[in-house]
Amino acid sequence: MRRDQLEHAIRAACSVSGDTELLIFGSQAILGSYPDPPGAVAASIEVDVQALNYPEKTDAIDANLGELSRFHHTHGFYVHGVLIDAAVLPAGWRTRTVPVSDPRQTRGCTGHCLEAHDLAASKLVAFRDQDRTFVVTLLAEGLIDGTTLLDRIAELPVDDARRDELSTWVRCIMKDLAE
Repeated sequence: MRRDQLEHAIRAACSVSGDTELLIFGSQAILGSYPDPPGAVAASIEVDVQALNYPEKTDAIDANLGELSRFHHTHGFYVHGVLIDAAVLPAGWRTRTVPVSDPRQTRGCTGHCLEAHDLAASKLVAFRDQDRTFVVTLLAEGLIDGTTLLDRIAELPVDDARRDELSTWVRCIMKDLAE
């Protein structure tokens, strides 16, 4: 996904929901912090969003713009309407979101993208292969800092054993990347 496609997704999701603000929290939230990231980081054709002020409209976003919709077939990417409660996020994440808004490209609507370190910490909680690869790429490309990522992991609402497991994994990756 490209930044212009994210902006299109913001316009479309706001139009469907009647909202002017969205939360963007899937991997493509990285486009808020890095409008032109390395290709591997922006490979997904899906953007996860929730209408900020009208979360009850999130299902309408998915129905109209989601996978296999006319929007998906027309534009080659889709908007997955999903409640942000599905994500496990570090404390304070709301204060660090990165706004994507432009009078022309988003028609004044705003997508509040997870900040890159918050996004990486959240992806690690799921710990799927593609999520680990995503975080390794962010670290390898210098898009996130390992120490800050460890700080965000410390702020996750997970048990101590899980937090230690994630922190150990990040430290191992940082060591491998430094060699």
